[in-house]
Amino acid sequence: MKKKRTVWMNLLLVFALIGGLVFPVSNVSASVNQKKETKKVLIVCFSATGTTKSAANKVKKATGGKLYQIKAAQPYTSADLSYDNDNCRANTEQRDGTVRPKIKGKVKNIKKYDVIFLGYPIWWGKEPMIIRTFLESYHLKGKKIVPFCTSGGSGISGSMKGVKAAAKGAKVVKGKDLTDSSAKSVAKWAKKKVK
Repeated sequence: MKKKRTVWMNLLLVFALIGGLVFPVSNVSASVNQKKETKKVLIVCFSATGTTKSAANKVKKATGGKLYQIKAAQPYTSADLSYDNDNCRANTEQRDGTVRPKIKGKVKNIKKYDVIFLGYPIWWGKEPMIIRTFLESYHLKGKKIVPFCTSGGSGISGSMKGVKAAAKGAKVVKGKDLTDSSAKSVAKWAKKKVK
C-alpha cells in the first residue's frame, strides 16, 4: 500500500512539473503573438482646406494611430488653389508632374510604424505633388500604405499609380474615397486595413 501511494505521489509530481513547464511557455508564446498582432499606425494627411483633415481624424479615431499633417514649406493660398485659373500654383504643379513642393517638418521615427494611412485631396484627377514629395522622402520598404482621399467627384483611382510609383518598396493597397463617409463606415474600413 505504501509503495502504491509513493508511485501515485511520484506520478502526480511528474504531471505537476510537466504542467508547470508547459503552461508558462504557452502563456509566453501567446503574449509574443499578441505583440506581433498589434501594429503601429500612422495617419499622414495633406489638407489644404481642412476637408481631408476631417477624414483623417475619423481614421485616427478608428485606429488609435498617430496623426501627422503634411505642411507645405510655402503654404497654399486660396489664389494658389483657384482651379478656374489655369496658371494657379496647384494647376501648374499638377500639369508638370515633376514638381516636388517642399515640406515643412518631418515624421519622427517613421521606422516604427507598420501601417501608414495616407490622405489627400484629389487635384485634377491625381494626388497633389506634395504627396510624392512626402513618399520619396522616406525609406518605406515593407510598410503597408493605405491611401484615402477626398474628392469633388474624380475618386481615388487616378492617384493610385503615382502613389505606388513614389512609395518604393512599400505595399500600397487599394485606396478609398472618404468624401462624406460617416465615422462608422470609415471605422469599419480602416480597421480591416490595419490587419
